[in-house]
Order: sequence, then structure tokens, then C-alpha cells
Amino acid sequence: MIIKTPTTYFLTTGRSEGFTDLNAFDGALLNAGIGNTNLLKMSSICPPHAKEIAPAALPHGALVPVAYAAINSSTKGEIISAGVAIALPEDENHAGLIMEYSANAPKEEVEKQVRRMAEEGMKMRGKKIKEIKSVAIEHKVEKNGCAFAAVVLWD
Repeated sequence: MIIKTPTTYFLTTGRSEGFTDLNAFDGALLNAGIGNTNLLKMSSICPPHAKEIAPAALPHGALVPVAYAAINSSTKGEIISAGVAIALPEDENHAGLIMEYSANAPKEEVEKQVRRMAEEGMKMRGKKIKEIKSVAIEHKVEKNGCAFAAVVLWD
């Protein structure tokens, strides 16, 4: 097995301008504190019993499972936002659910939508929600902008 099942997680956000969309995305990762790692984009499940930690400095080059939303734009003055939500079940023996969302919209709208998505996903699973945690970030584009939000899983 390449990666162990994570036991901890944290939520983070970042935003940036860049020479290209990819440079803006890279800058947003750096701004979020995870830019020197290798992200492994995953589907949206948080393992049972995983505990939230404060954003941590991860080893450079580490393979890091992450569920994320990102949006790029090159339309000057446009507002872009990204958000993530994690719904934790009442029964801690069940997995949590992570949802990601981004849009050309204010941060508050994006965060409201991603929280509703997490609620609906847990409803589809027949699980009662203990708590929903969420973060979102907004960016006003100057040239090439990116907004990024993630749930980072770690061991």
C-alpha cells in the first residue's frame, strides 16, 4: 500500500494571481500552505475516526490525499470563489463526506452551496449529521487568478 488510511485532516484555502492559470493555481497552493507537496486528488470520503488538526507544515514532496475545489479566471474584476465542506456523521464508526464547489460568485454563496451539498450527500447515505465544517475563499481577478479550498488528509 502506497498510502495509509489518514487519521487526521485539516481545511485550508488559498488564492493567487499568476503568469498563467497553472502559475495562479500553484500560487494558490502555496498560499494555502500545501504548495510543496504532491497532491493526490481523491473522491470525497473522510475515514471514520479521523480528527481535525490545525493546518500543518507537511514534508516537502509528500504524497498528500486531498479533496479540493479550484477555479481560475482571466477576466479582470471577476469574483471567483472556492469552498469545501465536510459533514461528520453522528455515528463516528461511519465515514464523513467531503463536498467541493467553485463558482464565479461571492464566497458566502459558494460556502452556502457546498454546505447544502454535504447535507444532501449525507441524506442520500441515510446518515445523521453531527456537524458540518466548511471554508471558502474569494478572489478578485487582476489578470490570471485562482481560488482554492481543500480538505487535506494526513496520517
